Amino acid sequence: MTDAQRLSQALNPLTKTPQFNYTKARAAARSEPAVNWPATKERNEDFNPEVDGCESFVMKDGSICEWLPGQYRYAPR
Repeated sequence: MTDAQRLSQALNPLTKTPQFNYTKARAAARSEPAVNWPATKERNEDFNPEVDGCESFVMKDGSICEWLPGQYRYAPR
């Protein structure tokens, strides 16, 4: 869970910047070595940025940095 907390703390300030979008979130997440990219890709297989907003990221410890579209922020799960 600490991996997801760390990533959500890094991403949430970005959500408040103008022009924030899924590509900026993905780029920021790429700097986090604890992201499990194969699992993230599988989880977001049907991802549509026009509908979903941003992706959720699966961490190597099994936790998830989940995008909450209604709240426009990330939360660790």
